[in-house]
Amino acid sequence: MADFDVLLPVKNGIAYLNESIQSIIHQTHVDWRLLILDHGSQDGSLELAQRVSALDRRIVVFSLPQAKGLSELLNFGLKHCDCNYVLRQDADDISTLNRMAVLSEVFLADPALVLAGSKGQIINNEGKRLGEIDVPLASADLSASAIFKTPVAHPTVAMRLRDLNARGACYGQDFINSVSPSERLYVPGLAEDYFLFGQLALTSKCINVNQNLIKYRWHDSNVSVLHQSEQLQLALRISRYLAKSLALVHGTKHFDPASLCNHADQLAELSEVNGQVNFTQEYQAAATLISKILPPQSSANRELAFRRAISIRSIPMMASRSLRFSTRFGYRKSEFKTVKSWMLRGIRRTKFFENSPSDRAH
Repeated sequence: MADFDVLLPVKNGIAYLNESIQSIIHQTHVDWRLLILDHGSQDGSLELAQRVSALDRRIVVFSLPQAKGLSELLNFGLKHCDCNYVLRQDADDISTLNRMAVLSEVFLADPALVLAGSKGQIINNEGKRLGEIDVPLASADLSASAIFKTPVAHPTVAMRLRDLNARGACYGQDFINSVSPSERLYVPGLAEDYFLFGQLALTSKCINVNQNLIKYRWHDSNVSVLHQSEQLQLALRISRYLAKSLALVHGTKHFDPASLCNHADQLAELSEVNGQVNFTQEYQAAATLISKILPPQSSANRELAFRRAISIRSIPMMASRSLRFSTRFGYRKSEFKTVKSWMLRGIRRTKFFENSPSDRAH
């Protein structure tokens, strides 16, 4: 049994695959296996993986061209794991050489910890730094944010395998099991990570390490770029499902969290609310529900305070509340981007209506 089993899915990722594999091979923590899950590559990725595997017995290659979505691919990998911790990495990302060493120490220090993600650098095609992954750090903050956005970045994650197995947790499937079987959600791809990690953050101890342990590559072939609209709609559906699941567990009134979500640092355009700008009731329902899962004096006040700041969507009110919020809690890039993107959209909407043909005709 290895300390870490690394799940690395790939489909036509030849451009970056070798660099990604080498970042695992050269880890300072040497007790690992790398499970490469090829999803029908036609560009030489499978052959490259097989050549590297022939040189290092810790590398195992599976060819799974018929897997139906990333959930099925990763769940196949989970079934073949025999380790203490399951580590995730994508074929275009790069682990820092101390990544496993740091995460091993984190898990050993806290036997109750189920999942640990981390911060990371965002890089472009050429490896040049674009920015930094911005995530909450403390367990209570992850729990409080889980209904509203993905609490961890998928390629940064490591999970304790025994706890996943004890919960029946895997990709794309509901393991909280409070929703009736006929209404249960299955997520084959696009947001399978959010569905798994959201449930874990609501039911287990999960954290993000305050270190950059991965280089996350952002390019035109990212799923988040190619399928942005579809992915955001699915993320909202998952947010609603998680809120319903948690409300059923704790016997509280169900509410719609969509108005408070900031997936991809964006507030959703909710056509069904007919111009509503005040979502205070939704915030109050969210705060009541989330308080059920947080310890007393928890550090999650920031996450809830941010949802309160964005619960009124008029530009003057949001600007005022956001300024007071950042003065109290400090600056975070993802929060700033959320507020800024909504205000810019609001300004564009205002200009459109001011210059519309119907206005000019009167």
